[in-house]
Amino acid sequence: MSGRVRLTLGAWAATLMAACALLPLVKPATWIVQAAFLLAVQAGVGAAARRVPLARPLTVAAQAVVTVALLTFVFAREQALAGLIPGPQAIDRFTLLLQQGGEDIARYAIPAPLESDGIRLMLIGGVLIIGLLVDTLAVTFRSAAPAGLPLLALYSVAAGLSDGGTDWLWFLVAAAGYLMLLLAEGRDRLSQWGRVFGGAPRTAGGEPSGALAPVRTGRRIGVVALGIALVVPLGLPAMNGGLLDSVGTGAGGGTGSGGTISAVNPLVSLRDSLNVDEDRQVLSVKTKMADVSDLYLRIVSLDDFDGTTWKPSRRSITAVPDGTFPTPIGLGPDVKRTEVDTTITAAGWYAQDWLPMPYPPSGVSIRGNWRYEPLGMTLVGDHGQNTRGLTYRVKSLDVQPTAEQLASAPPPPAAIERDFTKLPDSLPSVVARTARQVTAGAANPYDQAVKLQDWFAVTGGFEYDTQVQVGSGSEGIARFLKDKQGFCVHFSFAMAAMARSLGIPARVAVGFAPGSPQADGSVSVGLRDAHAWPELYFEGVGWTRFEPTPNRGSMPPYTLPDNPGSSVPDEARPSRTSSAAPSPTPSTSDSCTPEQKKLGGGCASESPQAVLPTGDDGPKWYALLAWTLGGLAVLVLPLAPMLWRLRTRAVRLGAHGRGEADAMPHTLAVWQELTDTAWDFGIAPDESQTPRKAAARIVRLGSLDATAAASVHRVANAVEQVLYAPHPRPTAGLTDDVRRAAAGLSAGVGRGARLRAVLVPRSTVRLVWAASAWWSGMRARALALRPTWRKASGQQG
Repeated sequence: MSGRVRLTLGAWAATLMAACALLPLVKPATWIVQAAFLLAVQAGVGAAARRVPLARPLTVAAQAVVTVALLTFVFAREQALAGLIPGPQAIDRFTLLLQQGGEDIARYAIPAPLESDGIRLMLIGGVLIIGLLVDTLAVTFRSAAPAGLPLLALYSVAAGLSDGGTDWLWFLVAAAGYLMLLLAEGRDRLSQWGRVFGGAPRTAGGEPSGALAPVRTGRRIGVVALGIALVVPLGLPAMNGGLLDSVGTGAGGGTGSGGTISAVNPLVSLRDSLNVDEDRQVLSVKTKMADVSDLYLRIVSLDDFDGTTWKPSRRSITAVPDGTFPTPIGLGPDVKRTEVDTTITAAGWYAQDWLPMPYPPSGVSIRGNWRYEPLGMTLVGDHGQNTRGLTYRVKSLDVQPTAEQLASAPPPPAAIERDFTKLPDSLPSVVARTARQVTAGAANPYDQAVKLQDWFAVTGGFEYDTQVQVGSGSEGIARFLKDKQGFCVHFSFAMAAMARSLGIPARVAVGFAPGSPQADGSVSVGLRDAHAWPELYFEGVGWTRFEPTPNRGSMPPYTLPDNPGSSVPDEARPSRTSSAAPSPTPSTSDSCTPEQKKLGGGCASESPQAVLPTGDDGPKWYALLAWTLGGLAVLVLPLAPMLWRLRTRAVRLGAHGRGEADAMPHTLAVWQELTDTAWDFGIAPDESQTPRKAAARIVRLGSLDATAAASVHRVANAVEQVLYAPHPRPTAGLTDDVRRAAAGLSAGVGRGARLRAVLVPRSTVRLVWAASAWWSGMRARALALRPTWRKASGQQG
């Protein structure tokens, strides 16, 4: 098998092995078979083009054309000419599929169904594009090392979307593929060096030929490197998914009780996942709460407002408290409360880092690795822990403050007021101005909060609409206040910002509104129950829920007027959305009217598949040490050949002979440095020639000027002196001669060759030879001891 064919197969295998990291994202995984076949066709076209041979750009162009034709045949053959040539209709088809794929990625939890042609196009098309890049770099341009960049990009996308449970396995598979590619390239290059650099042929005694030694050493080095790649990641901190992780990847890499969780926007995927048509059940809840219309399941609170969106600030996390949780911040002893037991079962497909719970929790019974965030009283998964298929029990407090208690609340503590009333300078002035207008005449912060809630939910003329586009940035909230159309995110964001402008501490909670009671006594919480609502702080009561979104959730009892003796509800206020009657299906939004259902347009909905922030349990000292060493290795390994050459050059040229006894080793070391320097600049050494002929060859191939040529010949004459003279004498100035020769060689080549001579010197292959010689010596010594072992064993027997 030729070197080109071996490289082609290596590039194909490396791409396919890196693509295996995408397997957990979609079920079934049969797409990988189709991708492997199409990738093989693409690689075969490249091999045929190089065999012709075509110019490198034409080879890449031919592969690109065939790739487009393959994708057209698979995904748009009915719209293409002859099923292969894409036209305007085929391009429209691809555009539609890509758009559909993006929507399906936002709609489905991982693993997504393969029935989606959009997702399949993204998977197979992405693999083919990466495969083309890898084949171009590694085979067409004979540079396998840079081919690791597209492979890393492919793996990074997969790691960013996966749930983190088997990331290490797919990393090992991808790393093994890349190492195989490097090994194939190294074997190809070593095999081209031939007898001169390989050593003597196989001896009569059966010793292995030196020509094969570098190849075999390359295999051994590859095996060692693969072993390192398999072992080292096990000792490094796990890399969790990033912002694209739609199902959560764990909260952190530590295992202790301290640490922090960092701020990541948890609503990125919520905005992208709106209007999901399929209302799947997320949670099944069994509770002893008398009125399930107040059963909000809170996931996380957002308290950092930058003018564009709300997100969790950087917070400390600890071990989950044993037994009863601490009393919620600000809750006084005079406020009525009832402890409620709730058992929650998460769907097998719902993997969430943060634990949905009623607020405030007073105790949690759950298995797995979880950490506790005291300020928000939330639990976050550690080391990839999530809610997938879990059943857990939560004890929570049903806090029942009165309007009088809220109205008479004293000012909040200075720390609470400082941290939870911050507003960015970029916030439009209309926000604070509107808040003052709406709450004009209010006697206290509680009255202001109720007026804000009523203005959004009842009297302000706002409409609930998940299709609205209010834009982003600091002007988004101003546009929402003007157009008065939006969904729960806009209502909760706006009310929290307006409350802060009035000096009321506020934050935003993300979770689920009350679900729908079922015939078996449980409550079904579906996709369309995903919700966001503001929480305002009142000293003596603590963080208190408000509901500004029309037709969503339920207004808290402490914000409703008391009408004793009257059974007629206040018509100005929306009724509670949760019916007391059992329902066999998950709940739907009240904004979905019968007229909309009859029109067949479906109902807008909100998806809870928000990417909630991945916490960080704080790296320990050994994790920091591992990361530091790993970072140094990443920086040093690419520079290792250059550093080795600098060190070798310094040793060879820095030794000055002292007398005739030291003349020979110094002169030979200087000659070795001269031939290696010429090798680094592309003049391969020829050990079969005499020093004089070798020097003439270096001068001729290096196009050296008279000064540099004279220096080369002086070094060669000195070598002949120490090899053949009866009493060789030291020759002065050999170090300077080598440096002048190196300057002449550098001046005769281009910038690229100079950079390669410095960064990737060819003479570093001597390390491979040294390793091969060491291994051969170790093996020979081991074989020499074998008869002794056998004899000793026989005597003992």
